[in-house]
Amino acid sequence: MAKSDEQAEHAIKVGGDKYRSILHEEAENIHWRHGGPPIFDAVNKLFEEGRTKEWPEGSLEEVVQNAVKSWEMELSHKLRLKDFKTINPDKFNLIVNGRKGLSGEETLRLGSYNALLKTSLPKEFQYYKADEETFKSSHDAFRSAFPRGFAWEVISVYSGPPVITYKFRHWGFYEGPFRGHAPTGDMVEFYGIGVMKVDEELRAEDVEIYYDPAELFAGLLRGSTITKNEEQVNNYPTIARGCPF
Repeated sequence: MAKSDEQAEHAIKVGGDKYRSILHEEAENIHWRHGGPPIFDAVNKLFEEGRTKEWPEGSLEEVVQNAVKSWEMELSHKLRLKDFKTINPDKFNLIVNGRKGLSGEETLRLGSYNALLKTSLPKEFQYYKADEETFKSSHDAFRSAFPRGFAWEVISVYSGPPVITYKFRHWGFYEGPFRGHAPTGDMVEFYGIGVMKVDEELRAEDVEIYYDPAELFAGLLRGSTITKNEEQVNNYPTIARGCPF
């Protein structure tokens, strides 16, 4: 059985993903980046063990949390913008830390990491050079660093639709190498603010994200420098399947 077929069969057995309700809707019509719908068992476990708050089912906080998780799932695993259910493709605009906005197609081409980590700093001061990364290389780098996944949760929601303002937390355990740095095993986390304008169907139109990338890289660059050979000798955990978010 092909890997994508195994994933689809597993998804049917477990009844879909409880944090991404749209994951298996009309799956046969979706063009998946890796041949089939992703499985989030590992990062869901990390999320459930490490979240700071558990929101009541149906609460605004839970709705926002699951909507953002679903949007990031689509961005990382779907190949065509027309297959997205979480955004209005004609109006979507992503603004990160006040930079120039990215359209849906631009965001899909870059991938979530490159879109969120682009910066106007001079090259010599950049922790991560998004302009030199591809969709694949960016995801490989962070999957390597966080083999158990990179969990995301809503901390607070300050306003409801049509303009939703929320605070979020992102965290994972640095257990694999990152760009020539050895893992420390420590938890790496950062906080941020999101402002999301939605339409009548709760599809995102304008999304603004504000956070300090230095909080993330302070943890990732703390590890000692290593060579490629040392990475192999130390037998660090293999890259996790599926998106770390």
